[in-house]
Amino acid sequence: MLDWSLVTAAEMTAGTVVVVPPDLADRPEPAASVTVAGGATRSASVRNGLAALPAEVTHVLVHDAARPVPVVDVWQRVLAALADGVEAVVPVVPVADTLREVDGATVDRARFVAVQTPQGFDVEVLRAAHARGGDATDDAALVELAGGKVSTVDGDPRNLKITEPWHLDVAELLTR
Repeated sequence: MLDWSLVTAAEMTAGTVVVVPPDLADRPEPAASVTVAGGATRSASVRNGLAALPAEVTHVLVHDAARPVPVVDVWQRVLAALADGVEAVVPVVPVADTLREVDGATVDRARFVAVQTPQGFDVEVLRAAHARGGDATDDAALVELAGGKVSTVDGDPRNLKITEPWHLDVAELLTR
């Protein structure tokens, strides 16, 4: 999965910082510019990755290797939004399923979208959000908590997140 993600990242960006579990940090990843140890949380891992960025970097994409299907159009839309001057951008897809609250009340799914990666940021905006500390389910949430504005672009349903073993079978079909 990491290899699939790195191929796309290498094609779309000037360099890659791969954040891995601490016990794997001493193994170089040939397709990455830099490999660093992750932290105890997602946010701590991203902070470690941010610390490894070269000083001249102005924009950063944060991508989960759990989304390994190379949907290049999504990457291009995120990069285009950053080039247009947004400070933070996430790809989103409409929610297809009916949504119910735990207590049984159905909610209007038209009010919701599912967020994907890569998420794009002005690097100083993301650093400032992380400097405040805290954890969130993604970096866009940290930017919003810091008062930043997060824009959206169209995602793609093929940008599948691997969370169950059978998802890997689907991803393999999509990468053929």
